[in-house]
Amino acid sequence: MIENLINNQRVASKSGNSQPVYNPATGEVIEELGLSSADEVNDAIAAAAAAFPAWSNTPPLKRAAVMFRFNQLLIENSDAIAREISREHGKTHEDALGEVQRGREVVEFCCGIPQLLKGEFSRNVGPSIDSYSDRQGLGVCAGITPFNFPAMVPLWMYPVAIACGNTFVLKPSERDPSSVMFIAELLHQAGLPEGVLNVVHGDKIAVDTILDSPTVQAVSFVGSTPIAEYVYQRGTAAGKRVQALGGAKNHMVIMPDADIDQAVDALMGAGYGSAGERCMAISVAVPVGEETADRLVEKLRPRVEALKVGPSDDTDAEMGPVITSAAKERIVGLIDSGVEAGASLLVDGRTLSLQGYENGYFLGGSLFDHVTTDMQIYKEEIFGPVVSVVRAKQYQEAVDMINDHEYGNGTAIFTRDGDAARSFTNDIQVGMVGVNVPLPVPVAFHSFGGWKRSLFGDHSIYGPEGVHFYTRLKTITSRWPTGIKEGSVFAFPT
Repeated sequence: MIENLINNQRVASKSGNSQPVYNPATGEVIEELGLSSADEVNDAIAAAAAAFPAWSNTPPLKRAAVMFRFNQLLIENSDAIAREISREHGKTHEDALGEVQRGREVVEFCCGIPQLLKGEFSRNVGPSIDSYSDRQGLGVCAGITPFNFPAMVPLWMYPVAIACGNTFVLKPSERDPSSVMFIAELLHQAGLPEGVLNVVHGDKIAVDTILDSPTVQAVSFVGSTPIAEYVYQRGTAAGKRVQALGGAKNHMVIMPDADIDQAVDALMGAGYGSAGERCMAISVAVPVGEETADRLVEKLRPRVEALKVGPSDDTDAEMGPVITSAAKERIVGLIDSGVEAGASLLVDGRTLSLQGYENGYFLGGSLFDHVTTDMQIYKEEIFGPVVSVVRAKQYQEAVDMINDHEYGNGTAIFTRDGDAARSFTNDIQVGMVGVNVPLPVPVAFHSFGGWKRSLFGDHSIYGPEGVHFYTRLKTITSRWPTGIKEGSVFAFPT
């Protein structure tokens, strides 16, 4: 039974509720996960609250020292962490290693927290009066994280929060929790004191307990848009800061002058990597002009047909299974809807079956052409290995298509034309933009976040935005006795 982690101790849930954790490649149950009661979640919150005064007063340099040791332990254990991810999520080992690396880069960023928390100082803003600012931690913060990046997304949250002097309660996905536990124990090995990071497993009861708790000051969430909106509304109604990252429908515009081979390579990785279960996956290709579209499809179709699908321990596999049987059924249903709506299904991944893995949740890559913007497969986030080609007659039609969509997470343009690229990056209503880069995920010292219904809240995640989210600004104005006698002043001070 996978247990909670409270005050650096493994604690079994006594709620009597649990659920299985599956290996998506085989469909077999590999673990049982205890689901926490509200009281057990509150125990974790209380542990974090008790740890906050001492941790918040720990010098930033000492907090950074913990992060340096943690970073080294992540390097030394990357392969083992990746195996845990692949076993429960299904993504290839190489993909899982990349996830660990991108999460670890945020820890590296947090090693510079003494510099990041430096305030500003102004001498003599008035007669013998000085003014200075300081960024201070909020208290207990919490994170609710998704299945698609079980290691990386938590590492986008709690290292920043903890480095800023907060304590943290993490509620990871119920589908692949083992890598979270592995990494949390590495952080404790790095010298993190008791109660600073706590991990609780659970379902909606755990989520609502976190959102309603008066002790929790801030909540970070990554998941689907309906749940992101729910978390944002319930959390803010309880007086919390909330950053809730939701869904996406990411488009790639391919201009007539683009290197088609480069665009096809990019689409293969961005559309089918991790079985399309990425919030930054490119699921819509928008070639500009019929000739561009024909050239793209001609080169893309055989690549999708040749896509190598297999379990994570198959070193030749380019894509693994999707996370659950329910996810597979939903993706198949959306492919069915595309066919019924009249889109051309050029490559059909619905019938893939792997010998020896018949009970796994595998799908082949699917490719649609002649998709239109009124179709369900265009409007909804599929979160599976499906790419839709939507043909645009001209550049402005492609831009309008993207700007009109409810999501604004990521997008890309492939072109050799600097004028087109500059216009695109300026005009597009999307939070993260790539130019000849298919997955424009910002590096750790920038910040990650979409626009429109892809992000609820005022702050993006990690980087400088993360530091601002997990701290509040305090400004001090001070004067020490100097012999100046002014008497009482009743007008507003100037």
